[in-house]
Amino acid sequence: MANHELLKLTAHQVKEGNYDKAILAVGSCEAHGQHIAEGCDTIVSYELSKKVADEVEGLLVLPPVTVGYSGHYDTFPFTLTLGYDTVVQVIYDICESVLRNGINHIFLMNGHDGNIAPIEIASRKLKEVYPDARIAALPAWWVTAGELLPQGTFEVWGGQGHAGEGETSIAYYLFPQYCEPELATCVVPENLPPYVDIKWDFAEITDTAQTGDATKATPEKGQKMTEALVKCVADTIKKLDERDWNYFSAHNAADLNKK
Repeated sequence: MANHELLKLTAHQVKEGNYDKAILAVGSCEAHGQHIAEGCDTIVSYELSKKVADEVEGLLVLPPVTVGYSGHYDTFPFTLTLGYDTVVQVIYDICESVLRNGINHIFLMNGHDGNIAPIEIASRKLKEVYPDARIAALPAWWVTAGELLPQGTFEVWGGQGHAGEGETSIAYYLFPQYCEPELATCVVPENLPPYVDIKWDFAEITDTAQTGDATKATPEKGQKMTEALVKCVADTIKKLDERDWNYFSAHNAADLNKK
């Protein structure tokens, strides 16, 4: 596969690559149980981004954001966190740099729950200043994977959880060398109500820096997740490309002639 990682390209190679869109992985560095790498969110989102770029012509893989907002995990060592406003500004500044380099189509591949709100805010702020920018995002791959795969793929809690069955499975598939499966645990919070979103601190619902059932994770499940997610995102970007990322409805108040 050709290399599309900006970190590993010369300026000449970037120019010759004729890139017309970019993908940014937004991750974190925090405890994921005791059994998978602290950089899991960064590694997963970046590996998915690279695989998508292998399938989509003209997609430049930007250097990943390796630290996000993780204040709700900081009871457990070794957590690094930026403030919410800082994460928003980092995402904004990177995307603004991309726009200034002449690429108006940006895909944000999020790897961490604490980044969902900053990605939303940064994207909205960018659209206010750069209305011609086209920004798409996969805010929660761990949810999307469960929606894409057949019912029954996961055994416990729908595969959900921080370093749970789903996330641990994709880690075992993408970077087994950074995992210690023998340390996997199972903590399914029993008092979280359905339908509403409790704004917990992680220490309130686990004592292992992990939720869900990591003991049910397998690399085979991780491969299914990876393939489904890559296909989903690649197909979406290709469909956007077919319309030059013009997703406007027939009834809109925007100037369709502006590019």
